Amino acid sequence: MKTESIIFDMDGTLWDSSESVAKAWNEVISEQTDLDIVLTAKDIQSVMGLTMDVIADRFFAAVPRERRMELMDKCAAHENEYLSKHGGRLYDKVEETLAFLKERSRLFIVSNCQSGYIEGFLEYYGLGKYFSGHICWGDDLLCKGDNIKLIMEQNSIENAVYVGDTQGDCDSAYYAGAKFIHAAYGFGTVDRFDAAIESFSQLCEIF
Repeated sequence: MKTESIIFDMDGTLWDSSESVAKAWNEVISEQTDLDIVLTAKDIQSVMGLTMDVIADRFFAAVPRERRMELMDKCAAHENEYLSKHGGRLYDKVEETLAFLKERSRLFIVSNCQSGYIEGFLEYYGLGKYFSGHICWGDDLLCKGDNIKLIMEQNSIENAVYVGDTQGDCDSAYYAGAKFIHAAYGFGTVDRFDAAIESFSQLCEIF
């Protein structure tokens, strides 16, 4: 498969941060609320790929609506700080694979995360040198499909491939006019794809 640009999802594609995220959010919940909630890594995995407002409605339904995003913002801010110190679980051979792909295509990240999340990931692992740009829901409150379109427009990309693990990633890629590679080792299943991989390093075989 040939493409001028490869755009990546993050969670379930580049890494699994769910355990660290759960720990960070539980600290905020226990310190700043009376909620009887203890989130697990599986809870976090179940909402990976959703926008932060939707996650707030799902986890914090007991909190008045006007306060949900305030609590969500506190969780997100502490999450960014926590991940910058502790990281997550980077999938095998991510850096080696990114180095290989960068010699052949421009690389980008588009995620539904909060602002600062992608930056923390890139800083912690020293991977910023491989990417030409990134954008997320927290930057502009746009859905993933529109942000894939936006990054393609901003960088004059006509031929792109999006790599992600969920049905939302699949739908967003095709909505934006990109091809889709399913990261089948991630958190979700999909109903269609142009290619599928069982490990991140298999991208070297495809490209």
